[in-house]
Amino acid sequence: MMKTGSSKVKISFNSPVILTFAIICLISLLLGLATKGKTTDMFFSVYRSSLLSPVTYVRFAGHVFGHAGWDHFLGNITLILVVGPLLEEKYGSSNMLFVILATALMTGIVNFVFFPRVQLLGASGVVFALILLSSFTSIREGEIPLTFVLVALIYLGEQVYQGIFVQDNVSNLTHILGGLVGAGLGYVMNKYKMNRY
Repeated sequence: MMKTGSSKVKISFNSPVILTFAIICLISLLLGLATKGKTTDMFFSVYRSSLLSPVTYVRFAGHVFGHAGWDHFLGNITLILVVGPLLEEKYGSSNMLFVILATALMTGIVNFVFFPRVQLLGASGVVFALILLSSFTSIREGEIPLTFVLVALIYLGEQVYQGIFVQDNVSNLTHILGGLVGAGLGYVMNKYKMNRY
């Protein structure tokens, strides 16, 4: 707590879902570094494994908490901490939790089914979901925001281009799926909110 003149200023836990998400990602990164990647492989990345193992189902969602290193972590978490709290304030904590879980499960299950030799980890799918969701914040009945069109073209178009022409370790499909989840849920949540008024 800080004092400024006669009033007290305190730091608030203003965005519980986004902050908790960031903290879990940090803990999983530190555990991964401490165990030389063993905990990351075990809980915080998704890849083809036995459906008889309960840990396989943890990985379907847990992979969004895992990161390959500090650069990977900071790149994702910085964007999440910038965009996420504004969205959590607009849509509510339970909706933000649903967006994150839906993105995690969608990207985790798709990777498990279609890319058996690829180990997926990181919150970039969540980042793209939040970016596309944020472009729906000013939607009105019967209108598609130009910001949504531009964001979709820039972010998703870049991912399609990179997926076709650039060979790297980035999962472009995860970004595209995350963006589609964010756009779809943004549309549904805004439509539901408008219909209530």
